[in-house]
Amino acid sequence: MNKGDLVSAVAEKASLTKAQAAEAIDAAIDAITDALKKGDEVKLVGFGTFAVANRAAGTARNPRTGETIKVPASKTPKFKAGAGLKDAVNGK
Repeated sequence: MNKGDLVSAVAEKASLTKAQAAEAIDAAIDAITDALKKGDEVKLVGFGTFAVANRAAGTARNPRTGETIKVPASKTPKFKAGAGLKDAVNGK
């Protein structure tokens, strides 16, 4: 499923136009992104939790040249599925 498919599904289930559904999805994604930028968690009960994890600096090796390079520390978004989502995926 891509974003267009998601927009169509939301529009149908919520009795919205596709434009309204696209606007709602964009607003939700923006709100989640803004919260993660601030370092906050976004908990959607029954669905899951979006959070930011810190990755430590380290070293890596270029497989083509064998050269060792330094990888800087960074932040990465993480998603942990909730019990409701896990149960739905597993058919429970």
